[in-house]
Parts: sequence; structure tokens; C-alpha cells
Amino acid sequence: MECGLLFSGGKDSALAALLLEGFYDVTLVTAHFGVTDDWTHAEAAADALGFGFEERELDAAVASSATDRMHEDGYPRRGIQYAHEAALESVAADYQVIADGTRRDDRVPTVSRAVAQSLEDRHGVDYVAPLSGFGRGAVDRLVESNLVVESGPSEQIPKGDYETELRELIRQRWDVSVVETVFPDHEQTRVVGRS
Repeated sequence: MECGLLFSGGKDSALAALLLEGFYDVTLVTAHFGVTDDWTHAEAAADALGFGFEERELDAAVASSATDRMHEDGYPRRGIQYAHEAALESVAADYQVIADGTRRDDRVPTVSRAVAQSLEDRHGVDYVAPLSGFGRGAVDRLVESNLVVESGPSEQIPKGDYETELRELIRQRWDVSVVETVFPDHEQTRVVGRS
């Protein structure tokens, strides 16, 4: 059975792929808005992990709505959630099983039971979240023993996800100071191979 897993090139979505590979024919799918070519980092990570890869350009209206929400709120939560759900909808059109790397303790994105059931009912798919029972510590230990990752500040470790492009769109529409206000400093990871 074919599974399209939303993939950023980071440790969570990579670990989710490893957990699913024994059950499904997993293709790693990177959703983007065509603003940058940072999605190629996810393609390189997928290749290093030995999975098929697909890039998928989402509608510009999704990016506009997501950045409007972030600018209005002053933080990324609603915008990232909106983009993530749009990406899941897109993948659901072409795969029998859709998945992502959301963890139990994630603040954003998350997929509620209602959203998961709605996706399944409307598209006739199965939604699976293999990390939903894992806390951050468990994920970190599994990553440490199974993946080789690079880590650093978000600006220095580009990944292949829509967050990088949403940052760029906010910078273009408003200013770099708005990016700094909306997105708190945090460390990113990028997978470069299996251990």
C-alpha cells in the first residue's frame, strides 16, 4: 500500500518514515510554495535515506493566508497549522495512506482527531501519525541511534518545508523584523543519512 509522508528533511519526518517503511511503500513528499529551492534539501535527505521523493507546490493562496495569520497573530501557530493541513489535503488526493512526523508533544502542527477523521472520510484514505505516541525524549533517543543529522539555527539549516518559504514571504511582504517577531529562535535539524 502506498503512503505519502509529509517530509521536511528534518529528524521527525525522517524517523516517521523509518517507522512506516516496514508496513507501507513510503514516498517522502515535500510541500512548498515555489518561493525558494530549499525543498531540494529534503530531496537530498530522502535520497540519503533511500526513499522515493516527490515535491508538491501548494497554491499561492495558501501561503498568503498563512502569512496573513502569522502577521496578524505575531506568532506562527495558526499559519503553520493552516499550511500543514493544506499539505495533507494535497497529499490525500494521490495516496491511499497519508502520514506526517507530528509528535505527541508538538505545539504546531498538530492533527486533531476531528481533522484526521475528516481527511479520512472525505478522501477515502488512512491518516497515520507514527510519532503521536512518542515524547521529545523518546524521539531524540531514536534519532540518535538511527539517523545522522545536522543541527543549528533555522537560518543556517535550511530544510525542505513550507516554514522556510513562509519566513521568506513574510520578509518580502513586510520586513525581516516581522520575521524575527513572528518566528522565535529555535534549532532546526536536517537529516543527512542513516546511522
